[in-house]
Amino acid sequence: MIIGQAIAWVFDPANHTGSNAIPGRLWEHVWITLLAVLLASVLAVPVGYAIGHTGRARGFAIALSGGIRALPTLGVLTLFGLLAGVGLQAPLLALVILAIPSVLAGAYAGIESVDPGTVDAARAQGMTGWQVLWKVEVPLGLPLLVGGVRSAVLQVVATATLAAYVGSGGLGGYVFLGLKTQDYAEMLGASVLVIALAIAFEIVFAALQRAVVPRGIAGPSARPRQGSRERTRNPIPEGNPS
Repeated sequence: MIIGQAIAWVFDPANHTGSNAIPGRLWEHVWITLLAVLLASVLAVPVGYAIGHTGRARGFAIALSGGIRALPTLGVLTLFGLLAGVGLQAPLLALVILAIPSVLAGAYAGIESVDPGTVDAARAQGMTGWQVLWKVEVPLGLPLLVGGVRSAVLQVVATATLAAYVGSGGLGGYVFLGLKTQDYAEMLGASVLVIALAIAFEIVFAALQRAVVPRGIAGPSARPRQGSRERTRNPIPEGNPS
């Protein structure tokens, strides 16, 4: 059965040694993914914060993000491969472009999600625009930003298999090699590894997204206060009315 052969290929000791070993290819895949998302974050987060804080150019950012999402990644990768040649530059540029929309959306949506009353209260305390941004809006909007990065990572880790198309390594090398040699167990085994890696990233970033929620916004610490407010609105009468 092809699935059993794929699992056997993944755990075959012969595939865990040498220059084409699974651990090395797995690390290349992780490294390419995280580097692409990091570069996309460096470019997109400041722009997203500026859009969310000022409210300007939001329509342009949405239109630009939609246009980038519509680009065929394989076509962009091929174009960059022809311009930059074989190596890491072409797939990295293509993956950065792929990751930018999700990170950008997470950045400006996080700032926009902050309660305007909270922002007004901060300004009433004498905070400047920069202080409001970094001390109020950024911390409160961080969960949505991490959510955008999380979405970008999942998109990139799946698409990074195309990096091998221009000789940049990663788990995609097994897919293209298996296609060339008609070794379908190798192709499916590599796909299983990519799926497992995506699930691992999903678990890590889901936990990180929960961890960055500020105290008092959500969680057990907020529930007692909510209950106390409800009791204030609906006081329980003492004793039995008669």
